[in-house]
Amino acid sequence: MPRFYFDVREDGEIIPDQEGLECESLDAAEHLAAVSAADIGRDLLPKGNAREITIEVKDGDGFLLVTVTVAMSVRRTVRALV
Repeated sequence: MPRFYFDVREDGEIIPDQEGLECESLDAAEHLAAVSAADIGRDLLPKGNAREITIEVKDGDGFLLVTVTVAMSVRRTVRALV
């Protein structure tokens, strides 16, 4: 099985994945990245600790294959600012 690496970007900071995980396919790695990004976002975004979480899926040679991004956008209306 191929090994994929899942680097995490939180508001510009990168947390490199040194170990990687074996997945059956790129589709499986993409799904894992999406679930992981959603989980991290669920924990961090409501607390205001981050506004965007991106997971970059790379192959064993370090080539970027897929990016998955979860973001939160807060917009106040004019009425809320009064």
